[in-house]
Amino acid sequence: MELVLQQKQKLNLVMTMELRQAIAILQYSTIELYDYLQKQELENPLIELSDREDVHYEKGNIPVKHTGADSKNPIDFLPDKKADEREKLLDQATWLNITDQDRILLNYLVFNLDENGYLPFQEEEIAAELGLDIEVVKNGIQMLQTLEPAGVGARSLAECLYLQARAHYPEASITHDIIKDHLEQLANKKWHDIAKSLNIKLAEVKAAFELIRRLNPRPCRLDDQAIEYVNPDVIVEEAAGKLEVYLNDKYLPKVEFNHSYSKLGKENALNKYIKDKYKNYQMLISSLEQRKNTILKVTEAIINKQQEFFTKGFSGLQPLTLKEIAEEIDMHESTVSRATTNKFIQTPKGTFDFRIFFTSKLNTDSGENASQTKVKLLLEEHIKNENKYKPYSDQKIADYLKTKKGITISRRTVAKYREELNIPSSSKRKKIKI
Repeated sequence: MELVLQQKQKLNLVMTMELRQAIAILQYSTIELYDYLQKQELENPLIELSDREDVHYEKGNIPVKHTGADSKNPIDFLPDKKADEREKLLDQATWLNITDQDRILLNYLVFNLDENGYLPFQEEEIAAELGLDIEVVKNGIQMLQTLEPAGVGARSLAECLYLQARAHYPEASITHDIIKDHLEQLANKKWHDIAKSLNIKLAEVKAAFELIRRLNPRPCRLDDQAIEYVNPDVIVEEAAGKLEVYLNDKYLPKVEFNHSYSKLGKENALNKYIKDKYKNYQMLISSLEQRKNTILKVTEAIINKQQEFFTKGFSGLQPLTLKEIAEEIDMHESTVSRATTNKFIQTPKGTFDFRIFFTSKLNTDSGENASQTKVKLLLEEHIKNENKYKPYSDQKIADYLKTKKGITISRRTVAKYREELNIPSSSKRKKIKI
């Protein structure tokens, strides 16, 4: 055995702080980037944020005055919180002529409703929890179910629909019976079985079905979720027959250097601190510029590949992968992924998630490729034009796409696409002749 001292030269890929920050900023949406910049201003005294002028950047990074809507965002003037539905229910309860014990129980039930207005507990559970007689609890639930909207306080879908049917259609006794005892059969289009069981005509079953369709399975939304508005990160506009691309960054503050702190760097005690913060400031400026250029470059490549989308809509979407875009602009696939993640693009056809442009390929008999989105549109159109009394099965749809459109697709894939489009199976789409 011999001890030897050797020198070796090798290359290592090191994740530097600059690279880590650039990757994080590239992945941020515009809203997330706004929050990040606010945080950076608090941490670095050399960073100063100011309102930017209403400009955008087109190809070549030439600043152009924005000619769109007023710089004031109308969304900012909307109320932060909508009226609370629980408070409305509690307000109704104050007008009921009931005892204090019943009022406490009723308030307890209101606060224990789920996000759809259902009561997820049975009488026995509530009685054991509160130490009350079960009849008192049943009476409290009945009081809850007298509040508006009809259906609140139900413990199942059938009970919810029954409460609404009884309130809105008090004379429709057949509808009440079908909801209570035959709702699952109705959903599965077992109309003949229902008619035979209740000794009624098919026309009466159909009339009940039409009434039930008007009822709301979620009568009282209590999730208290504010409306979420989509703020596009990239905007594509058509001008003079050409598509122009720019970042929607007019709401982002402008990052500037705070000169009032730079003089402190002359003091020895603060010299290293100021140098570090100045380096961080330069890194941030560089990362923001790199983010802008990368997103614009990726967007332009996508537009070039998906030209037909901007004339035909979704039917013109071509099969496209992240790898193809990465090769087109000579970037890594992960960079393209980060540039399109959590971002929305506003186009003349609407505002969409960036990922709609990336669809998988399906082979056709002609040797060309069809996008998954296009196949879904063909499937949806074919079902729309079917005979409603003899709807197509998944296998027949697969055969149609194969023979008429030249697209080879399995029955399972048809079923998968149909479910993604929220289209019921053929048995549930079938209309019954009366």
